[in-house]
Amino acid sequence: MTAAKAFQKLGSLAVPLTLVVVLLAIAAIRSPNLFTPSGIGNGILVAAPLFFATMALTPIVMSGRGAVDLSIGPLIGFLNVTLITWLSARGITHPVLFIGWALFAGALWQVLLALIVIYVRIAPIIVSLSGYLVLSGVNLMIMSRPGGVAPDWIMNWGAASAAQVISPIFLLALVAFVAWVAITRTGFHRQLRMVGSDERMAYTAGINVDLVRLIAFAIGGMFAGLAALSYTALIASGDPTQGSTYTLQAVTALVLGGASLSGGRGGAIGAALGAVNMFLINYLLGTFNFGSLSGYVTQMAFGAILACSLLVNLFTSPSASKA
Repeated sequence: MTAAKAFQKLGSLAVPLTLVVVLLAIAAIRSPNLFTPSGIGNGILVAAPLFFATMALTPIVMSGRGAVDLSIGPLIGFLNVTLITWLSARGITHPVLFIGWALFAGALWQVLLALIVIYVRIAPIIVSLSGYLVLSGVNLMIMSRPGGVAPDWIMNWGAASAAQVISPIFLLALVAFVAWVAITRTGFHRQLRMVGSDERMAYTAGINVDLVRLIAFAIGGMFAGLAALSYTALIASGDPTQGSTYTLQAVTALVLGGASLSGGRGGAIGAALGAVNMFLINYLLGTFNFGSLSGYVTQMAFGAILACSLLVNLFTSPSASKA
């Protein structure tokens, strides 16, 4: 194996892993409390929605055509406000119904986007941007301002997760991780990688490209449902606007985790590393006093990280190694 191929194989995860180590070292100096059981548990609770949102983008991006779902943030917000307004406020609080709605509605939305991409043949970026705008407005129509109360069991999820490492949210993330590992062992995953890498070759090989892409979007929608559940546990209520902030963070975490925006590459380990890095960067920035500029500094940092990640992604992609 040549040095270039070795770098290509390891580079996609080496960069985010190295960054995690560096950020943890800085955190140990700046804020040692992060490494207590309650600090780790609270970190998992805060980072979980971003991890699930990044996982939601992973199969969609892997399907190719530059299918980055910009509506992921408002989708999380939509699921959150409907869980609080349509279910919890009406006494529908059973965990099976609550979780079932989040998974079903998330998958349904993504399938709708996939059908438009596949059969109307509009560029995925345009479809997802339209979805972002539509859901942002719908969320405010459903709930004009933050409010409502989450069911007791999901508030207990948040309280327990903020106090200990092994918590309901941690176990939910572990289940999602195992589910993705199971998906990677199937023929569907191999077909997904082929469709994302070279759609024409996949078609000539007899793969049902449209069906693979449709399933990929549906899987992404179910991960979005998990993101909404963890987000609801985090805030214990409904919020029609804050979910939108996850769009930029999830895309940045996705690229930082080594996924290729051109398709064919991505995974749960990269998504987890990307989400952890984004959490640590946000956490460490909070230890500095930027005053009224803190929000702008955070956005600037995320933008710079996204730009650098794209450059690293470009140089570690297969096409770069062939050049």
